[in-house]
Amino acid sequence: MQVGRPGAGTAATFRAGADRPLKREEVEARVLETQQRLAELKQQQEALERERAALEELRRRQTEWHTGREEMLQNLTRGIGLLEEAEQEARQQAEQMARSLAAFRDALEKIRAIREEDWTPEDLNLQLTRALTVLENARMEWNSARLKFPILNSSGAPSRADSASGRPPTWVESLDELGWGRLARLGLALTWPVAAVLLLLGLGWMVAQWLR
Repeated sequence: MQVGRPGAGTAATFRAGADRPLKREEVEARVLETQQRLAELKQQQEALERERAALEELRRRQTEWHTGREEMLQNLTRGIGLLEEAEQEARQQAEQMARSLAAFRDALEKIRAIREEDWTPEDLNLQLTRALTVLENARMEWNSARLKFPILNSSGAPSRADSASGRPPTWVESLDELGWGRLARLGLALTWPVAAVLLLLGLGWMVAQWLR
């Protein structure tokens, strides 16, 4: 939209009629024309402001796209590297776990296959040697797997309180498990110093009364 120079038409009109006085109708017509020009200029200004706002929004979105693109390229590239490394480690650990699991099952079957009732006095030493060899091999597999998998080092035998309620025993429950005899000895061990102090105080008071 081409914007004309404000007041150009009005100035030309005044120059054209400079040799005679303006009539009232002509003044009003020129005022109306000026108002129309101002309205047109205002519309042009509003259109330019809308265009500027649209361009600024476009620039903001372009900046957001370029910044986000660079950020996600770096994050995704780094994430792919980390996940590939973790996946490789997990795959290796899974393979080691599968081998240990197979070795455990094989050792378990070998131990279960040993039947002492079939041993005879004549081959007792030989059978014991074979059995101890199987046991030692199983122990080596177990100890080797414990170094690789920390889960094997956790205790799998819950206490009575844990198995009953899933929580550690309270001090009242712990005392209840001691029995009356041990509780009595524990109570005596805790109270005899206090009893001794009270006894000494009583003797001192009696001596003081006697001296009076």
